[in-house]
Amino acid sequence: MNTPIKNLNDKDPVQDRIFLVKDKVLGVGKTGKSFLTILIGDQSGQLDGRIWDNIEEIQTRFEIGDLVKIKGVIQIYNQRKQLIIHRLEKVDDPSLNKDDFKIKERQIDTHALYSELFQMVQAIEIQPLKQLMLDCLQDEEIKPRLLKAPAAKTIHHAHRGGLLEHIVSICKVMQFMASHYSYLNKDLLIFGAIFHDLGKIWELDQTEQQQIYYTAPGQLLGHMLLACELVEKKSQRILGFPEDLRMILKHIILAHHGRLEYGSPKVPMFPEAMVVAMIDDMDSKMDTMMSFINQERQSGESWSRFNENFERYFYLDDLKTKWNAK
Repeated sequence: MNTPIKNLNDKDPVQDRIFLVKDKVLGVGKTGKSFLTILIGDQSGQLDGRIWDNIEEIQTRFEIGDLVKIKGVIQIYNQRKQLIIHRLEKVDDPSLNKDDFKIKERQIDTHALYSELFQMVQAIEIQPLKQLMLDCLQDEEIKPRLLKAPAAKTIHHAHRGGLLEHIVSICKVMQFMASHYSYLNKDLLIFGAIFHDLGKIWELDQTEQQQIYYTAPGQLLGHMLLACELVEKKSQRILGFPEDLRMILKHIILAHHGRLEYGSPKVPMFPEAMVVAMIDDMDSKMDTMMSFINQERQSGESWSRFNENFERYFYLDDLKTKWNAK
């Protein structure tokens, strides 16, 4: 009987079990000896695996996203379960579906999100800006792309519908920001929330195998230039569209990474552009952090593995409900 990962305990043998490889990292121990760490998963959770021998040859056998057959034993190390791997082979069996080895992801109702977004745009008060945004959201090429586009290749909201999820999340924060800081222009904040990453509908693509990759326009031009070109093309078709407004909109897009070293051609030069950059960064980091924490909670441990992006361990208890009355 194949015991699910979440039910494996110390000293349990693992005999020719098939897992999905979710991560692979080559490390060096305190003695200078190399070892291979892999993160494996099934539908019940995920688990760290360690390979100590024949590293150079074994690491070439498989890649992240492959199915592998493993023999080993469960061990407790630093109060966390890990699998000491004695034998590993890549599995090439077309009858096996990799989705059967993944935790079922939360389903996103992109049509509901789009409707929510459309209502927020309907409330825009600057009429030429409202017309520009409605023209884009109702464009027969843009809408279907937006309904399925990811927000990134790997880091945050990197799944089908992730871009729309990211956009609506930021829009909601922008509504609060505009009500709290009365000197901010709410319309510009909503524009920035929607358009800062809108070029990603052409920058990124997704195959039937759910692998996200960069398109030729994405590689050669990037999502900021693609979004600016969209603003230029659509605004030129609106009679009397203010030239200074067009310039302000483009600056919000070009400055939304916040710093030159983060890939922005310009740094934010007015409050609305600064807020768009900060809230985009916050929402991206929150999704990245919570995606990692939710994955790590599948291990049943109190602390996460070391996270390279944030350079720290994370405490895994759910503090929102920890002290609620039962």
